[in-house]
Amino acid sequence: MTPQELFEDAARRPSEVAGHVLDGIDPDVLNTLPGGTANSIAWLVWHAARQQDVQVAQLAEAAEMWTAQGWSERFGLDVPDSAMGFGDGPEDVARIRVASPDLLRGYLDAVVERTVTYVHGLTDAQLDDVVDRSWDPPVTRGARLVSTVDDAAQHLGQAAYVRGLLEDGWSGPY
Repeated sequence: MTPQELFEDAARRPSEVAGHVLDGIDPDVLNTLPGGTANSIAWLVWHAARQQDVQVAQLAEAAEMWTAQGWSERFGLDVPDSAMGFGDGPEDVARIRVASPDLLRGYLDAVVERTVTYVHGLTDAQLDDVVDRSWDPPVTRGARLVSTVDDAAQHLGQAAYVRGLLEDGWSGPY
C-alpha cells in the first residue's frame, strides 16, 4: 500500500460516518444545538468539510470548492464565504442551519474526492515539503493533510454522539 492509498482510506472514513449520521435524520435534529450552546450536527459536518476544503485548496493552490463550485449559494448560509468554523461560538454555530442532510453529504463527499485526487497526484517527496514554518516543528504537506482528516474524523464522531443524545434509539455504525 502506498502512502497515497493509505491516506485515501483514512480520508474516506469521515464520509462513511457522515452517511450513517445523516441517513434519515430529521431537520430539527440536524440543526439542534444540544444544551443551546453545543455544536449541532449540521455545523459539525459543515465544518468538517469546510476546513478540509480551505486547507487543501491552499495546498493545491486552487480555488475552494465552497465558492468555485457554488456550494456557498446552495447552502445559502448567513455567514461570509470565508467562514469555516474555526473559533465559532454558539451564535456562529446557530447560523449554520441546513434543511437537507443530502446537501451536507454532497459537499463533504465532493471535498473528500478532491482531496483524494490531489493526494494521488503527489510524490512521496512532496508529502515532505514544509508548508508552514509558523509551527515548531514546521508543518509538512503530509502532516497538514493528515490533520484535515483527523479534524474531520473527530467532528464526525462528535456528530454521531450528538445524534445519539438527541434521538432515542439511534445508534451509529460501530
